[in-house]
Amino acid sequence: MHFGENKVQEALEKWEEIKKKNNKIKLHLIGKLQTNKVKFAVKLFDYIHSLDSEKLAKKIASYENKNLKIFIQVNIGDEHQKSGINANDLLEFYNYCKKLGLNIIGLMCIPPLDGDTKIYFKKMLELKKKYSFNELSMGMSSDYLNALDFEASFIRIGSSIFGKRY
Repeated sequence: MHFGENKVQEALEKWEEIKKKNNKIKLHLIGKLQTNKVKFAVKLFDYIHSLDSEKLAKKIASYENKNLKIFIQVNIGDEHQKSGINANDLLEFYNYCKKLGLNIIGLMCIPPLDGDTKIYFKKMLELKKKYSFNELSMGMSSDYLNALDFEASFIRIGSSIFGKRY
């Protein structure tokens, strides 16, 4: 069973005891990870979908968790207000993460809200194939069907299930 959480602190409160009792639960951090929360995240989460900087990569690597599966967040729309690695810098960043010993399994994106997400999902699929990544984390409640058309392996549909967060 796979579950996602946006915030480390909320996840600790909800999942720490549950995960100790059930090792079949896989927990995904789908929100932004701050460096001051890494020590908690690497112990609790099985997946991190939001690796977006060398500083964060170095911090994650400083904790031993070889089972942690990580997605590189790509700023696929090249939006200055969003986190993520520029697609042109992806190979260099990936190689940096590999040297640190991180288990990078795929790519994640949050495309611009005002455009046709299919364009961005297609670009992500091209990057996945070009660099031989195994997984794609993309698509939310409003566009997950499009994401699935472009081989998304993980989708985030929380607001369709739980309602919007305020």
